Amino acid sequence: MTEATPKDDLFAQFAAVGKALGHPKRLELLDLLAQGPRSVDDLARATGLQMSTCSAHLQNLREAGLLTSRREHKRVFYSLSGVDVVALWDQVRRVAEEHRPHTELARRAYLGPDDTVAVDTDELLARLESGDVVLLDVRPETEYAAGHVDGAIHIPLDELGERIPELPTDREVVAYCRGRYCVLAHDAVRLLSARGLTAKRAADGILEWRITDGPGLTS
Repeated sequence: MTEATPKDDLFAQFAAVGKALGHPKRLELLDLLAQGPRSVDDLARATGLQMSTCSAHLQNLREAGLLTSRREHKRVFYSLSGVDVVALWDQVRRVAEEHRPHTELARRAYLGPDDTVAVDTDELLARLESGDVVLLDVRPETEYAAGHVDGAIHIPLDELGERIPELPTDREVVAYCRGRYCVLAHDAVRLLSARGLTAKRAADGILEWRITDGPGLTS
């Protein structure tokens, strides 16, 4: 048997990261953790995984250096090791977009028809500065608490139907959520439009704002 060389060991370190990314649920966990730290039980609920299975995936990601963990009493919380991990996950998505044709078909199947209008970040920032738009965060409470755009009104999507009267009617509403592959903002705009409000969605979400250190992001 050929003895491993220092070069082999180096590439094995790279491979450990690649291997950790090689499961859809682990990527979903990274996507959720891009919003901020989460407990194991919360992540298990969000992904539909059993606690033991979720813990195993998280430990795999931590062993690859992608996550850190801390314990608070009986609960364990996980966080991404750094913004570079968010950027890595975003780059994986971009490579899939560019080189795997089925990615676009899967995106459309998940997000639904292209019936919502997106506002790019530069335009959104300018309109927030001028005060002619209402920014709406439709993510769950735990994600909003972990980090959000300063000044955003927070109404989780599952409460939006009953709480629409809380939104101003004299300005356009722009909804944002986790990122470009999050369905929540799409569904929020569909709901608001059906109720007679003028609404669009932000082209980017918290994931992209974290990568670019977007202005007004609180955590």
